[in-house]
Amino acid sequence: MKISEVSEKYNLPAATLRYYEKIGLLENIEKKNGIRNYQDKDLETIHFIICMKKSGFKLEDIITFIKGKPNKRLEMLLKQKEELLKEIKEKEDTLDFLNYKIDIYSNKNK
Repeated sequence: MKISEVSEKYNLPAATLRYYEKIGLLENIEKKNGIRNYQDKDLETIHFIICMKKSGFKLEDIITFIKGKPNKRLEMLLKQKEELLKEIKEKEDTLDFLNYKIDIYSNKNK
């Protein structure tokens, strides 16, 4: 798959994909005549990076994770899970408050 196709598939700029390669997140991308050809393993890595970023990992953390030992990886995942659960709780509390205010204003307009 060419870089433009990967870019479209994952909604990532081609520059981002090249940057991931530059910092070592994507390694050994096959190139023919200077044109990148992404393989299934590369797409799996890109999907992994996207998921980790959505969970709150920074790129530096993802690099550490990839190069880390399994016990360190588990520790990182558990810590990030805890952070993500806190964020979800905060969002739920905010949503509850917004719903409360919506109810108040909805009843005023009746």
